[in-house]
Amino acid sequence: MKPLATKQLYKACVLKELPFASTDALEPLNEIVGQDRAREAVRFALAMPHNGYNVYALGRSGLGKRTMMLRYLEQKPEPTEKASDWCYVANYDDPRNPRVLRLPGGTGDRLRQDVDRLVSRLVKVIPQAFDSDTYQSRFEDLKQRYAVRQEQALNALSEEARQHNVDLSMSTPGGYRLTAMNGDEPHTNESFSALSEEEKRSFEETIRDLEKKLRRVIRQIAEWEEEHAEQQHKLNEETLDHVSSHLIDELAERYGDYPGVAEHFQAMKSDIAENLDIFLEDGEDKAAFAYASLEQRLPRRYRINLLVSRTDDSVPVVVEENPTYHNLFGFIENVTYKGTVYTDFSLIRPGSLHRANGGYLLMDATKVLEHAFVWDALKRALRSREISIHSLERELTLSGTISLEPEAVPLDVKLVLFGDRDTWLVLQEYDPEFAELFRVTADFENEMPRTTDSQALYAKFIASLCQDKKLLPCNRKAVARVIEYSARLAEHQDRLSLHAVDIANLLRESDFHARELEAGRIEDEHIRKALASADYRSGRIRDEFLRGFSDGSTLISLRGEVVGQINALSVLSTGGYEFGLPNRISATCQYGDGDVIHIERDVKLSGSIHSKGVMILSAWLSSRFAREQPMPLTATLTFEQSYAEIDGDSASLGELCAIISSLSELPIRQDRAVTGSVNQFGEVQPVGGVNEKVEGFHDACVARGDSKDKAVILPAMNVQNLMLDSRVRDSVRDHGFQVYPVTTVEEALELLLGMPAGTPDKQGQYPADTVYGRIERRLAELRRRQDDEKSG
Repeated sequence: MKPLATKQLYKACVLKELPFASTDALEPLNEIVGQDRAREAVRFALAMPHNGYNVYALGRSGLGKRTMMLRYLEQKPEPTEKASDWCYVANYDDPRNPRVLRLPGGTGDRLRQDVDRLVSRLVKVIPQAFDSDTYQSRFEDLKQRYAVRQEQALNALSEEARQHNVDLSMSTPGGYRLTAMNGDEPHTNESFSALSEEEKRSFEETIRDLEKKLRRVIRQIAEWEEEHAEQQHKLNEETLDHVSSHLIDELAERYGDYPGVAEHFQAMKSDIAENLDIFLEDGEDKAAFAYASLEQRLPRRYRINLLVSRTDDSVPVVVEENPTYHNLFGFIENVTYKGTVYTDFSLIRPGSLHRANGGYLLMDATKVLEHAFVWDALKRALRSREISIHSLERELTLSGTISLEPEAVPLDVKLVLFGDRDTWLVLQEYDPEFAELFRVTADFENEMPRTTDSQALYAKFIASLCQDKKLLPCNRKAVARVIEYSARLAEHQDRLSLHAVDIANLLRESDFHARELEAGRIEDEHIRKALASADYRSGRIRDEFLRGFSDGSTLISLRGEVVGQINALSVLSTGGYEFGLPNRISATCQYGDGDVIHIERDVKLSGSIHSKGVMILSAWLSSRFAREQPMPLTATLTFEQSYAEIDGDSASLGELCAIISSLSELPIRQDRAVTGSVNQFGEVQPVGGVNEKVEGFHDACVARGDSKDKAVILPAMNVQNLMLDSRVRDSVRDHGFQVYPVTTVEEALELLLGMPAGTPDKQGQYPADTVYGRIERRLAELRRRQDDEKSG
């Protein structure tokens, strides 16, 4: 077995495969690189005219899901239907149910301005018309005629009463009294009592008869008053019609082709006639509230509430960053006037669904699910294809507060949710309606193949990032370094990461260092400096661990040989920053029944995957050395100086080698560390984080001042994942640091124990000078002792 050559530890870009001097010479991409599958899903979903073909863009954050969607929508063909304006107007028959008007794009604003000008004109001309001499003359004439008729009727009755010595007088406003007279003075109780019975009876009969006539007169006056009111109303209508009818009819004719607009103007004309006091300020409170608009002093009930206005025919694309209930579905504001809360149609405010109607609405799935009532309301809107504005307070409480119930707005929108796979799985599992409403999943790739063509495409992607973020251009070496960094992110020499955020962050930080050094372009040294700076900023915890190796507080052996002790490699994560470190694993064997006592598992510090790995190596041991007879040894296994939970099976190869060392009593070389997973057949399986693990062991060796002639053993399948830092590659080249690939446990044992593992002969016996042969001899001796003890 030979160690890997330096060129196998890192796949560098071939500069001649990047035929440009700077990204300035490249044409930036108009699309996200490497997402053909997702792009096709989006194209299909947005082209489907049927309901339910909304999109769930699936992938971890930073893959460019939103950017790709927005760029695709920018390039989409012209819409098949013209955009619409949406307005709310007063419903004069039922003020609690405002009506909605749909108008062609741009028409709503013209209508609103025309109505505002109309109302402004009416505010001026109506009071002038009712203050004119003509109106006042006719008004006074009607008033005088009514007063004359009333006076004549009452005077006739009063004269008749006077002939019978009875006085008719007004006791209260609108009330009359008949009084028996004693000459010129009304009878007092004493004077009336002094009259004869016949005189008393005569007065009573006369007054009763006059009261009947008075009631008839009062009824007649009431009829005249109604007639006068009708005449007054007719006069008002004639006067109003004279000054306003042509103005309103002109607008009704201008907008008569649009459904509901002409009917609204006719209803407005009738309502103005019924509510002249708004313009004439006869009722102070009513008029004051009618003008209490938030925008300008115009009567609110006649204005147009322009909910959504389209200035062009482009398809609306709305990104809602905070999808609360009100932000999505709209809400109704309130006005406080003299301590009382009012609301009306003019205070209806739009939500994102209104603004995206006829187009596309983009949101983050997690944010949608975080807000109460939003998800259910969103599903109702998509099913019913209409937007209803309801008071959220009525959903939250049992309040009986009166509010508006506006007419629903027809909904035609494609919804795009961005989310990760876990959220998608939760929705698929627990919401049966989700699959019906979001029938298309745009599954975004994390990586793409690394080829000559894809590297050229990736260079254009880098050029587009530099242009979009207004960064300095990158020279060819800098582009090569970014591509190599992308392969490191992908943990594969032949793949590139599509996590655009990481690449954009690297370019921003490199641009900062380049500008700080007054460079005209981003060069290779600026990329390296940005990476080193980011590593330094995030590496405090790692450096603390390394100090533990340097000062001896964390035990590690890098020289010599020890039975049952091995340096295994693990990866630690601290808030998104990952680094590797060696861990000492120790194994001891004692007389027993063949079990492997896993201390971490017994004390509940082992994750399920790690426990599975230990059970697999236990099965491997039994299949090798206890196939026909039980193994009379028990192994105890533990991670030294580990006090937190351990998970993952990448240490199972090291654990198995430690146990075999203890069983065979052969020492393990301490200048070598190992990582890898093992299956039941002894094959070494690939693991994750190999770059961090190799670099972690190298850094620990450097911290101990003993980095020469050290080695890491890893699965052969992980060689393709190696993109090691230059400091490790320099040690390989200059100081004898080595990396060995292995495919089986036997290869790892030979590297660690310095002795062949052994191949069984035809009888299944291992040679004595092999690792397995030593274990078999030891186990055979122990079994003989057991048999002797039983026979004795």
